Amino acid sequence: MPSPPAPPLVVADALVLRQDARRTVGRADLRIEDGRFVHVGPGAPRDGARVIDGHRFAAVPGFVNAHAHVAMAPLRGIADDRELAGFLEVLFAVDAHRTEADVEVGARAGIAEMLLGGTTSFLDLYYFEDAVARAAASLGIRGFLGWAVLDADKTTQSGRPLDNAAGFLGRWAGHPLVTPLVAPQGVYVCSRDTWLGARELAERHGALCHYHLSETRREVSEHLERTGRRPVDWLDEIGFLGPRQVAAHAVWLTGQEIDRLARRSVGIAHCASSNLKLASGGVAPIVELRRAGAAVGLGTDSVVSNNGLSMLREMHLAGLVQKNHRWDATALSAQELLDLATLEGARLLGRADDLGSIEVGKQADFSLVRLDHPTLLPARPEAIVSHLAYAAADDAIDSVFVAGAPVVESRRLVRGEWEGIRADAETAASALWASRPRGA
Repeated sequence: MPSPPAPPLVVADALVLRQDARRTVGRADLRIEDGRFVHVGPGAPRDGARVIDGHRFAAVPGFVNAHAHVAMAPLRGIADDRELAGFLEVLFAVDAHRTEADVEVGARAGIAEMLLGGTTSFLDLYYFEDAVARAAASLGIRGFLGWAVLDADKTTQSGRPLDNAAGFLGRWAGHPLVTPLVAPQGVYVCSRDTWLGARELAERHGALCHYHLSETRREVSEHLERTGRRPVDWLDEIGFLGPRQVAAHAVWLTGQEIDRLARRSVGIAHCASSNLKLASGGVAPIVELRRAGAAVGLGTDSVVSNNGLSMLREMHLAGLVQKNHRWDATALSAQELLDLATLEGARLLGRADDLGSIEVGKQADFSLVRLDHPTLLPARPEAIVSHLAYAAADDAIDSVFVAGAPVVESRRLVRGEWEGIRADAETAASALWASRPRGA
């Protein structure tokens, strides 16, 4: 059962990054009631509220991780320094041995890591997604969770993947923290009927669709050879592309495909670290996608291809790669990077009216970041956005709140105990690592 509403909370005199239309940064009080901001500004009433002295902190909207596979936490480092084909060979072999129990253990470890890094919402694609949902609900994070859908002859799932996804949507409909969705894996394992079945299922339930798209040159070239069309063009021509969709990666795109994605209101989850580590080649055309009007957020992907779940690091790398690639130091400014990690991530999820900024009426999902941390020196209002985008370490994040309820306090999980989570994940890792292919 969901937890009862948290009592009123006041954070007094914090340096607040509102992420409102004016991108206001300045000292303010926050008052939170029934999980939402009811006052943002000076002089918040304190009656009946728990009061936190915010003078030493910056209040920052919770980060939105727009693409992850959090249950893979016990597999960190299992397939490093391999090209994608070898990387996938190891993962597919290990995945065949996974159970719902170890998926839940892995999800708890991944979610703990995200919460400690200031992430309050994440978009996930995996199987046994009920286990991920239970982990999200228990630890207090917002999970936008997609059951992986692929052709029935290409899966190790028990039963038809589309039917599994339909059951998942029904089981978690209306949950306050878990939003179920449909997640077709990619063009390499989904036929036309599977793609259109996924879209129909999502539309019937009013759910999002999340999928991998044009991540590698090989993926694009093999699809082009098989169908005569590039993935984006083909998906549009079969009638799949449309709003309430989030495509992960989108590295290998033509100008025409960029325009198609924007025109069809498809959002993009940019995964800079994963693309770099797997040597996807090229640089995702994030500037062009945004210029065309597409919503773009930031995702970490899994710890197997990243190898972490830090949104602070993701902002840093995403900005530096675009600047260097374009020979343009102004590309993806610090403010734009923070936007991608907060407001734009909320826009991808269709929740821009509810998440992504510290404004009256919105859900109180935010972090308190230590202004006395070495990576935030000098702690000046005019520098704080830059520090978050380019310098801040995850351990600068002191406390994290979701719907006004603390989920991290003074670097400790509130709704879970890290040592127990870690011990369970280590046990799961021992069995999974033993299942690696010989010589891996």
